[in-house]
Amino acid sequence: MKFIADFHIHSKYSRATSRNTDLENLDKWAKIKGIKVLGTGDFTHPEWFKNLKEKLTPAEPGLYKLRGSDSEIRFILTSEISCIYSKGGRVRKIHIVVLAPSLEIVEKINVHLSWIGNLKADGRPILGLDAKELVKIILGISKDCLIVPAHIWTPWFSLFGSKSGFDSIEECFEDHSKYIFALETGLSSDPPMNWRLSALDRITLISNSDAHSPQKIGREANVFDTELSYPAIIEAIKSKNPQKLLYTIEFFPQEGKYHHDGHRDCEINLSPQESKKYNNICPVCGRPLTIGVLNRVGKLADRPEGFKPEKVIPFKSLVPLNEIIAESLGVNTGTKQGEIEYKNLIKNFGNELKILLEVPRKDLEAATLPEIAEGVIRVREGKVYITPGFDGVFGKIRIFSRGEQRVLSKQGTLF
Repeated sequence: MKFIADFHIHSKYSRATSRNTDLENLDKWAKIKGIKVLGTGDFTHPEWFKNLKEKLTPAEPGLYKLRGSDSEIRFILTSEISCIYSKGGRVRKIHIVVLAPSLEIVEKINVHLSWIGNLKADGRPILGLDAKELVKIILGISKDCLIVPAHIWTPWFSLFGSKSGFDSIEECFEDHSKYIFALETGLSSDPPMNWRLSALDRITLISNSDAHSPQKIGREANVFDTELSYPAIIEAIKSKNPQKLLYTIEFFPQEGKYHHDGHRDCEINLSPQESKKYNNICPVCGRPLTIGVLNRVGKLADRPEGFKPEKVIPFKSLVPLNEIIAESLGVNTGTKQGEIEYKNLIKNFGNELKILLEVPRKDLEAATLPEIAEGVIRVREGKVYITPGFDGVFGKIRIFSRGEQRVLSKQGTLF
């Protein structure tokens, strides 16, 4: 069975998340986006875990659905944990995503972790725990859990982050490195950037939205062709089998908010080559730059740009549909006109990812404005211009040159 899965999201109990991020809205937006299997996020939070127990009922092995609903959306039990600790004379801040096979296993995990830190404080709890020790605890409770280091290149909170990470999986997890089968690339990197590290050849690269609101789910995701069950999903990831994990859905990495180096306050956005000229010091304020993902990958890479290993999972880079519509119409996202066009397309074709990935040009042109149809096709073909993101500022996507949308619109009216 072919389906799309997004494992890493957050609930309303995490900081800086939408208050309407509850199970009902997640189920609703999973349908709109085209996500079949959605992570619950935040299973360590007591109130959210109570919600999960009350509102979910078992479906296929290891998967859940909304109780009393005929929804086809399936939930998989996931949570992100922040490990902040000292190692090697430095403070380390590593975010880990955990996938678990049952509510019973999650309950045992939560009891154990509650002895270490305050799980009520945040949906993504902060534990003063070595990441290696977290692996030991989780797998000691159930070997069926999957441990995935999150957004591995983000400067501040990740495995390879320039501010608080490590230079290798082994440096972080030591003898437990053999239990790390997958890494999450994050919004600011894509598979080709990660292929430059031979040390990651054994690893399966997966992509997730890290959504803080229901509308953001599916902006990155994973496309499977396997049995719909927890064991089948985990086996597909661990085996790195391109017949079962068909491809990942990616942001264009430049759009991620940590792709380039820079200083947000000083509005300084620099490529690695430009940063080197300034010795990684901000030319405005004289403080160290926040070193971004592109620079950090280059530091650790042992292969040139463009290198492709033999056994890799393919990928497709996309831009969210609401952004394409806004760019096509020359308006900001969230406008009434943009929402009308978005709802019209969903009504016609079923879900967003189907529109972005599969719907033929002629069908798009028959259902929407010519400039929107052209925008979808250009993104699908990778014909975009991007000002890279830096130091917490998302990159800016451009699909059309100035005024080009109006020309397309006139042509559509003419024909």
